[in-house]
Amino acid sequence: MKPVAATLAAIFALTSGSAIAAEPCRQALALGLDVSGSVDAREYRLQIAGLANALDSAPVRAALLDQPDPPVELLIFEWSGPKDQKTLLPWTQISSPAALGAAIETIRSTERRPEATPGTALGVAMILGAQHLAQRTHCWRRTLDISGDGKSNLGPRPRAVKPRLTNKGITINALVIGSDAQPAGQNRASNIADLSAYFQAEVILGPDAFIEAAQSFENFEAVMQTKLLRELDGLVLSRR
Repeated sequence: MKPVAATLAAIFALTSGSAIAAEPCRQALALGLDVSGSVDAREYRLQIAGLANALDSAPVRAALLDQPDPPVELLIFEWSGPKDQKTLLPWTQISSPAALGAAIETIRSTERRPEATPGTALGVAMILGAQHLAQRTHCWRRTLDISGDGKSNLGPRPRAVKPRLTNKGITINALVIGSDAQPAGQNRASNIADLSAYFQAEVILGPDAFIEAAQSFENFEAVMQTKLLRELDGLVLSRR
C-alpha cells in the first residue's frame, strides 16, 4: 500500500494549489476515453467518431451554445496503462460555433498511438481527471466523465482513489460499454450489469453522479449524446 499512497500524495500535492484567476464558466467537463488493450482498432474509431458526432449533434450543440456566457470548458483525454494517458483536447472554452467546430475537428482527426500499453489503470485515470479539474476552480460545476469497457487491473485501485476525491468538489460520471468478449459465465447483459455495479461502487462520485450503459461500441455515439445532455441539462444562472 505504501507505493499507492505515495503516488496519490504526490499527485494531489500538484493539484492542491489554487487555479489562476479566470472568467467564470458554468461547467468544466473532462472526458476520459478508455483506449486499453481490450479496445481494438475498430472500437477505437467508433469511440472517437461517436464522441465527435455526439458533440456535433443538434441537441448537444444547443445545450452547449444556447447560453454561451458563461461557457462550458471541455477537455478530452485517453487512458489505458498507468503511464499511457494522453490529452487529445486541452481545456477549451466552447463559447461559439467556431470553437465547438474546432474541438470536434481535433477529435475526429485523432489517430491511435501504437505505443500505449494494454493495461487498464482506471484509478490513475480518476486521479488524472481530478488533476485536470483542479485547474478549473473558476467553474461552477466540475465533472469528470470516464468511459470504460472493463475493470481496473493496474495501478491504484479505484476503491482506494475514490475516498481521496470525495472532498475535491467534483462529480464523476461513467459510460460503461459492453464487450464483445465477455468473461466466462457471462452474456452481454450480465457483463454490463456487473461492470455497472463495479463503476457504481468504486468509480462514480457525487450526489448527482450517474452511469449510462452502451450495449457495445456500435451504440456508443447515441449513449454519449444522452449522457452529455443529461450532464448539461439545467446548467443555468439560477442554479448558481
